[in-house]
Amino acid sequence: MLEEKIMNDFKEAMKARDSAKVATVSFLRAALSYAAIEKNKKSLDDAECIAVIRKLIKQHQESITQFTAGARKDLADKEAREVEFLKAYLPPEMPEDQIKSIIDEAIAATGAAGPKDMGKVMKEVAAKTAGRADGKTVSDMVKAKLSPPKV
Repeated sequence: MLEEKIMNDFKEAMKARDSAKVATVSFLRAALSYAAIEKNKKSLDDAECIAVIRKLIKQHQESITQFTAGARKDLADKEAREVEFLKAYLPPEMPEDQIKSIIDEAIAATGAAGPKDMGKVMKEVAAKTAGRADGKTVSDMVKAKLSPPKV
């Protein structure tokens, strides 16, 4: 289970005195704990853990953008290291060609004809790529497929 792996990694980081990893994993454990409390559960399943991790990664990436714009390379680098720690808990990303084939199948299954059908297609694709593909990337790919070709 992913929560157990995170706890074990936290213990290992503590023993190794890796303060950067301890801080990141500790923050992750707190976020998982808050998410479990919100859902009135003792612990989260792996899919819920992955959702929390993705949310944290997205927050860190937004921070990197802000720090870079504010000429704070030191803080942007720190955030980037934390993102790398968090990405270690995610399943491997799905290859782009596999995502494209899933999108094509979803378009055929829903009978989507244009951008107005994007919601239906995204619902199908999200169910098949759950946790293994970035939502923004998938959304951009679906939008490109459903948009009429520019002349």
